[in-house]
Amino acid sequence: MPFDITLQPVKVLIDGHESEGRLIFADDQLAAVIVRLDGQAHATEHKGHWHLEAGFGRCEARIAPPAFTALEDAEAWVRQRLAGDA
Repeated sequence: MPFDITLQPVKVLIDGHESEGRLIFADDQLAAVIVRLDGQAHATEHKGHWHLEAGFGRCEARIAPPAFTALEDAEAWVRQRLAGDA
């Protein structure tokens, strides 16, 4: 059965810089937190991408958390992880 995935906008404080973020819920349960890379410390080629800051359960990524070029990519990644396809 597919999960109902929702993305809720949130501001995230990263290294003293307020960043745009999203809480990703799967059936009203927090599955992941992603943040848009837009700080001065981020490389130009990564700016605007979304980075996994925290994943829970099957969305946990201990080594090399992924980055996504679009919110739809992050949503698809969460769906794959929850389906056990990762």
